[in-house]
Amino acid sequence: MGVNKNKQISVKALCLIEHKGKLLLNKGYDKVKDETFFRIIGGGVNFREESEKALRREIKEELGSEIENLQPIGVVENIFIYEGEKNHEIMFIYRGDLSNKKLYKQKLIPNVDSKDFPAQWVSLSDILDGKITLYPTYNYKRLFSELFPDLMG
Repeated sequence: MGVNKNKQISVKALCLIEHKGKLLLNKGYDKVKDETFFRIIGGGVNFREESEKALRREIKEELGSEIENLQPIGVVENIFIYEGEKNHEIMFIYRGDLSNKKLYKQKLIPNVDSKDFPAQWVSLSDILDGKITLYPTYNYKRLFSELFPDLMG
């Protein structure tokens, strides 16, 4: 997540990983806003790195797992303030499954790469009911209806 000190647009690759009506999300905290929030799993795309390759690298680094059944969903522009700093991201959103099936049984998954932003399973209903804040801001009701129609009633 980090603060963008260079005032440049960051490029991210994120993956919606769903299991039994829950999404695997990173938990974060903004000290300036005093806000706990969640973000879709993934991370930065390096210069001359394709977004899919970046996502596979990030999932491996953060969760220690390969990713399967990867499907592109779309692109989201995210302009926001984090820790009091203005940020601007272009995010490639994918849907996929974890190769390491043991992770589906863990409630909290520590980030292998750092102590920041652990991953945890969050119910789709908590997201849609506004019980948790999910970034980037998006029309998740429409997206979830398209991606997970059997879970949306």
